[in-house]
Amino acid sequence: MKLSPSDISLPRGVSDYLPVASAKIASIEGRLLRVFELWGFRRVITPRLEFEDVLASGIGDELKDKTYRFDDRQSGRLLAIPPDITPQIARIAATRMSDQPLPYRISYSGRVLRQTEIQTGRSREIFQTGVELIGLDSPEADAEMIVMVIEAMQALGLEDFTIDLGQVEFCKGVFEASGLSDVPLRQLREAVSRKDSSAVASLLVEHDVSPASARELTALPRLFGKADVLERARQIVTNSRSLAAIENLQQVLEILEIHGVTDFISLDLGETRGLDYHSGITFEGFVSGFGESVCSGGRYDNLIARYGLDAPATGFTFNLLNLLQTVERKPTLCRSAATDFLLFNTCQDRREALRLARQLRSAGYTTARDIIRREYVQSLEYARKMNIRCMLVIGPDAGRYQAVRSHDGATITIPEELFEKPGLMNYIEESQGEN
Repeated sequence: MKLSPSDISLPRGVSDYLPVASAKIASIEGRLLRVFELWGFRRVITPRLEFEDVLASGIGDELKDKTYRFDDRQSGRLLAIPPDITPQIARIAATRMSDQPLPYRISYSGRVLRQTEIQTGRSREIFQTGVELIGLDSPEADAEMIVMVIEAMQALGLEDFTIDLGQVEFCKGVFEASGLSDVPLRQLREAVSRKDSSAVASLLVEHDVSPASARELTALPRLFGKADVLERARQIVTNSRSLAAIENLQQVLEILEIHGVTDFISLDLGETRGLDYHSGITFEGFVSGFGESVCSGGRYDNLIARYGLDAPATGFTFNLLNLLQTVERKPTLCRSAATDFLLFNTCQDRREALRLARQLRSAGYTTARDIIRREYVQSLEYARKMNIRCMLVIGPDAGRYQAVRSHDGATITIPEELFEKPGLMNYIEESQGEN
């Protein structure tokens, strides 16, 4: 029975990624993993399935509600598709690597699946690439994560971006000092997360808190900006937990100053993301003109212990699909997603074309051969549609080749000896050529 188009459609929230998009995603992933490798992080590959109860130990209530679950016929236990890779790394570190000396520098890349509301239009699949640094509890370890994020974004050619830095202990100290709990505390946290100063003020009218606490809570939505935010915060807060968080942030900023990256940093002491998960520094990366974060991370010292290893940890993850939207027009990324050469053979004898294809591939150029016999114009149009940068015409005269750039049709004659030298594609791109 032949299926109708509606029968072969995909479920909402998942997508096919065709060759050009797949190549761009792979290029982004490769550049990120290379930065991680240069910092001494070693990759692990996590499974697509976990036992639900094991996975649930490492995720918060929000992600538990977004987890796909189903019965396992073999074991009789409930299985789950991970909605996040960090809990898997925590399990691996605690159960498979505990005989190795700390710290563990682990990198990963993979896809996770999350339940989403159909109306939101969000993808259920998230491409995550990140690192976890397990076994170090120090401002320098936190700073290392932030510097790695900055270097990774620079490796993608990004320039206009910001890393928003927070410290959940600061917020926890302010909320704890208020003495509020249950519904009033939840409402207050939500108002602070929205930066809704009027809502905070209204809640403080309804609930009795000390003057000092009211001053701290009122200030929370406004404590964001550059490094001077810390001094403003010192003049406002009085609880010891928040003051210790300020000192921790100050130490991290001093290390970031040594790295020379503070121009990329902004502070938000009213950031409530991850209050129930993180235990210190948190951060998110934003690219100018794009409304969502492209990466997030922070310290989570209590997670690994849930799997049997009491070790501090920090890390971050990039959302590759968000990154793709911000960098897909970068020339270097577009080039990496393209095939370099399509060989167009005007001769009946295919030996020269096969020899040249081997030579080009040996030199590192991606090369396809137009095996179908068709006209010159049709082959050039094929190259354009298939994102092939250049059509290489093998003429009837030995040692005579012409490169035709796909984007403008310019033709460049190439002597045979040039194939044996580096920079062939640069020569083709930079030549004026003939139209």
